Amino acid sequence: MIAIRFFTDEDVYGVIAVALRAAGYDARSAPESGRRGESDESQLEWAGNEGRVLVTFNVSHFANLHTTAASRDAETMCDRMEFLSDW
Repeated sequence: MIAIRFFTDEDVYGVIAVALRAAGYDARSAPESGRRGESDESQLEWAGNEGRVLVTFNVSHFANLHTTAASRDAETMCDRMEFLSDW
């Protein structure tokens, strides 16, 4: 099984990526990755290219991006929106 890799955007507190790493997860934040000020689309594309799940508090922008996505990949978490409250 391949472990989930996380990428937290600027809407998520920076300490979250640190805490995820402390818990043994592969996690990076936007500031750590030199991605401050990038557009939502750019952050999502970068995360996908890096094989990372994007974590955000910016529900409205990413919900819109999700509903306008034209295709879905076969990978379980690719092109999916998951709310942590559902887990």
